[in-house]
Amino acid sequence: MLQLLTDSCPDSGAAPARYVLGVDVGSTVVKCHVYDRAAAVRGSSCRKVESLSPRPGWVELDPEVLWSQFTGVVKEAVQSAGLHMRQIAGLGISTQRGTFITWHKRTGKPFHNFISWQDLRSTDLVNSWNKSLLLKVIHAIFTVLHFLTGNDRYLAPSFLTFSTHQTSMKLSWVFKNIHEVKAARKNNCCFGTVDTWLLYRLTKGSVYATDYSNASSTGIFEPFMKCWNPTLCNLLSIPMSIYPPVKDTSFNFGSTDSEIFGVPIPIMALVADQQSAMFGECCFHPGDVKLTMGTGGFWNVNTGEHLFASRGSLYPLIGWKIGEEVVYLTEGSISDIGTAIKWALDIELFTDVNETAEMAQSISDSQSVCFIPGLQVSGDDPYLCASFTGLKPSTNRNHLVRAILESVAFRNKLLYDIIVKKVHIPLRTIRADGGVSNNSFIMQMTSDLINKKIEKPANVDMSSLGAAFLAGLASGFWTDKKQLKKLRRVEAVFEPQKDSEEYRPAMDAWLQAMKHSPHW
Repeated sequence: MLQLLTDSCPDSGAAPARYVLGVDVGSTVVKCHVYDRAAAVRGSSCRKVESLSPRPGWVELDPEVLWSQFTGVVKEAVQSAGLHMRQIAGLGISTQRGTFITWHKRTGKPFHNFISWQDLRSTDLVNSWNKSLLLKVIHAIFTVLHFLTGNDRYLAPSFLTFSTHQTSMKLSWVFKNIHEVKAARKNNCCFGTVDTWLLYRLTKGSVYATDYSNASSTGIFEPFMKCWNPTLCNLLSIPMSIYPPVKDTSFNFGSTDSEIFGVPIPIMALVADQQSAMFGECCFHPGDVKLTMGTGGFWNVNTGEHLFASRGSLYPLIGWKIGEEVVYLTEGSISDIGTAIKWALDIELFTDVNETAEMAQSISDSQSVCFIPGLQVSGDDPYLCASFTGLKPSTNRNHLVRAILESVAFRNKLLYDIIVKKVHIPLRTIRADGGVSNNSFIMQMTSDLINKKIEKPANVDMSSLGAAFLAGLASGFWTDKKQLKKLRRVEAVFEPQKDSEEYRPAMDAWLQAMKHSPHW
């Protein structure tokens, strides 16, 4: 009891307890947690992200609203913990990837709203580039270079294709269509993902930077050379002068201006959300796998000091950089996981997401009903609509719900098989997080299909925890990664219970439905 009193009362005469903040700015919510030295949550706050859609297919965020939400959750979380801001040892910020903004370097005024990673305004530009003769020439040149040198640095450009999820094409669209950006492009335009802009605002314009995980997630950063890609920028007529300096992930970026929170708070980590979740899961060794199932699905494999480029659905990233250590990842993504489940909730297929596992388990199969998601695993067709196939008079809500959940497990299986084939590293423990990982039906079916054990952590928000871990290391709050691994807690373990062949008829039917869906 005495310890609690001295923890929460900084003026009691005893040395104040120290805490770290982990803020996660996701696609749907902004969350802040206050962590103690045992990585236990002492206070929290959460606010819904309000996205805008000024035109069909456009997805934006109001920067002032996002700023208000960010500062609001920090203040509320510290208050809910019964603490004072001066007790915070450091702040770690995890952010959604690929969402960006540009602003005037001198005035700090944004030229436009944040353009979300989900935004489709660059669709025509993407299609034009992917069909262009120039891109075919680039493929040929880099294919020859890769053949002659064997250097994987030339492999990724040899099959480069653009997608609507990439920042590069949307940024090219901005320079083509927003007059103020075109006018300021020479010397007065700043580019930033969410982390960079928040850092800029928190320090009242005195610090302009990003970290390696966020930079590598834009598709404009060259992970092999660890620099912004001049070749790509020249190709898209984007000036190199707009990009921020790139710093370590766990790093002292400076302190917040004292007017914002009453006292300066050290900003000790910037990190992209998927990489942050992987760090929070303590996937520190080559072969460690992190499966995040939220709005979308992401499989990340720690590849250590080796950067793997491969054809197909996998993408090389920088996981984090801490001092001399650079950890690389290979990532595969699946679109529209949580989105599809939320849609089913919105049309009242069920009243509570927690009901869905029980609904799916209440029947032996989906009666050959298949759910086809809006985007394939590769995300290569932005026009493809979601659909159900195999509907019959006997089809009820349980069949529809089971079909949606099965589609998640089937897509997990497809992507896992690609990873096993392409990544030449023995895979270790698979650790899952994200809201959809709470669904026991999906988790068990995925474990059965891939014939691997999957661990689910006790901590709810791994991106927030990862940001806090990285901030804690930089501030000396925690000493090393060995200490962090001791703090990790597992809530549930899913082990294979059925032979994957038992799912063969249902998966074959789903694959057939997937094969025919683009032709509608």
